[in-house]
Amino acid sequence: MDRYLVFGHPVRHSKSPFIHTLFARQTQQELEYGLAEPAVDEFAQALRTFFDQGGKGCNVTVPFKEQAFTLVDCLSPRAKRAGAVNTIKLTDDGVLLGDNTDGAGLVADLKSHGVTLADSRILLLGAGGAARGALAPLLAELPSELVIANRTHTKAQQLAAEFHDLGPVTAQTYEQLAGAFDLVINSTSASLQGELPPLAPALIHTDIAIYDMMYGASDTAFISWAKQHGARQTMDGLGMLVEQAAEAFTVWRGIRPGTKQVLRELKRNLGVI
Repeated sequence: MDRYLVFGHPVRHSKSPFIHTLFARQTQQELEYGLAEPAVDEFAQALRTFFDQGGKGCNVTVPFKEQAFTLVDCLSPRAKRAGAVNTIKLTDDGVLLGDNTDGAGLVADLKSHGVTLADSRILLLGAGGAARGALAPLLAELPSELVIANRTHTKAQQLAAEFHDLGPVTAQTYEQLAGAFDLVINSTSASLQGELPPLAPALIHTDIAIYDMMYGASDTAFISWAKQHGARQTMDGLGMLVEQAAEAFTVWRGIRPGTKQVLRELKRNLGVI
């Protein structure tokens, strides 16, 4: 039976085995999917051992995405842009292909919620790996403007400059932010600590769409804050998790699984519904 894993540290909380088991059942694919939690300095060896022992593919999560980028034999265009790898496939000719499905998962989830990206004004909070992975897919949807805001402004400037060839992307400080945004995406990990990015409440209006890449059994701190200030459409990153997994499954198996029922089952598993 074909074997797949998710590498991370920590990774025991991962919902990837649950998701991919449902995908395999739905598409009648014979595979097993497990967890691997090597020490931070043992990831490279663990990755090699997995594929030497017949592994077919894997997902890679924190803190190994940037390291995986350097360990594969070749990179997909979106992995090159993201500077990180979250999906690895062993091709038929023995090549380790590194891909990044995070941004595609984000865009797919936004569209599933009816969010219009074309000609929209988007604010992306954060300038780390999650933001980097999202930029190219978001810009491919042709927004009118994409603004990056980050606590360390120079990081936002560097990121905007790196992706400027793909579309109208700029960097602003939190204090400079003004005007009406159609969509705000929080790519920071602040919600994991119950914290908030320093966003002015005045930027929130009733027609804005709010997206937090983090998720939990209840609203994240950022979503709760946005609702308090009048946002009517709010979304967490659970759908993105399922959509990026579906994209990875497609890379591995060549068949696209459906995501709606799997997302419902995942919410039920988490106690969200």
